[in-house]
Amino acid sequence: MNTNTYIKNNLQGESNWYKSHIHCRLCGYDNITMFLDLGFTALADRFITREQLHEPEVTYPLRVVRCNECHFIQLDHTVAPEILYQQDYPYESSTTQTGREHFNQFARSIVEEFGFSKGSLAIDIGSNVGVLLGGFKNQGMRVLGIDPAINIARIAEKNGIPTIADFFNEELASRIAEEHGKAMAITASNVFAHIDRLDILMRGVRRLLHEDGIFVVEAPYLRNLIRVLEYDTIYHEHLSYLSISPLIRFFDRMGMALFDVKEVDIHGGSFRLFVCHKGRYPVLTKVLDMQRQEQEEKLHDLETLNTFAQRVRNHRNQLRHLLESLRHEGKRIAGVSAPAKGMTLLNYCRIGTETLEFITEKTPLKIGRYAPGNSLPILPDSALMTGNIDYALLLAWNFKDEIMNNLSEFRKKGGRFIIPIPNPVIV
Repeated sequence: MNTNTYIKNNLQGESNWYKSHIHCRLCGYDNITMFLDLGFTALADRFITREQLHEPEVTYPLRVVRCNECHFIQLDHTVAPEILYQQDYPYESSTTQTGREHFNQFARSIVEEFGFSKGSLAIDIGSNVGVLLGGFKNQGMRVLGIDPAINIARIAEKNGIPTIADFFNEELASRIAEEHGKAMAITASNVFAHIDRLDILMRGVRRLLHEDGIFVVEAPYLRNLIRVLEYDTIYHEHLSYLSISPLIRFFDRMGMALFDVKEVDIHGGSFRLFVCHKGRYPVLTKVLDMQRQEQEEKLHDLETLNTFAQRVRNHRNQLRHLLESLRHEGKRIAGVSAPAKGMTLLNYCRIGTETLEFITEKTPLKIGRYAPGNSLPILPDSALMTGNIDYALLLAWNFKDEIMNNLSEFRKKGGRFIIPIPNPVIV
């Protein structure tokens, strides 16, 4: 969809579906520079039904900018969260065994390191189906989830995790503190970067967090995104791309302190940020070391960011050339797994039904639907075998080892996998 068509659609009643951001989400500064434009794309988690195939599909600008004051990296447009999360949200954090083990270890390590007593309260913002809180519950803590996706919150409740189906804010924080007491641990795993008003989030956290408690953020690290070319992790849910330097200033301004950071392997390279009420815990040297490393590597410099953008464009050409060459040889190709990141990859690289036969998935929330932006059908993993597929483009490359192990029969039959990031390779 071109810009004129997009504006016309919005004039016909969709202008409230997104708002343009001209200010930095952290410092409020209004001098920003765009360095990466991925075009107008459909929402990466909006998997459509057969009945919706012939309806117009709304697209939104996907552009990444840098704040020239605090150097925070973010999208310049925000889709309304009600659209993203409260209309048939399809993501479950329990899909992979790797993910389940990660969250269980996450909870266990926090309880052991900080010595939280049994019966103390753990709250997860954006708790999804409750996998992380299940880990805290196994450690003897009281748990409460908060997630705006009503269908996902219901699954969490069935899993034994009490969950409030709502957006987190100061009012909700006050109500929870009154009804349940203050929390020793508040977590936001892969959700901090999804939130538009981070100041509102932090005011709520500050109100709800016990004076000795910790707020823990886990999210992909900008340094890995740049270094490993993980541009497929850019989509409308991911409003921000996090790094140490801008966040130190932000948390300080909110009356809190970033006192520790740990790097973890999940999702192609993430970090875990530990935040407390200002002065409660000493700031560890690891935080300052990572800040210094970002400065030495010129992580936020426009030259670095513009070079990254050129590498993204080069990658699109490489991946398209590989797939087109295989198709020219008469090979049949399918996508494997349908994460949101995969939709960014396919739609930015203009890969659709002319190249892939279909996409396979494990989660029943997506099977039987069609991929946003390209209308590729989502089928069960078994279709790899029955569909005579030669090559499988592995879209959830961050779980490649587990997925390839689960699909070992495909490889035994002669099938091969294509790992798209950081460079397209056949294995």
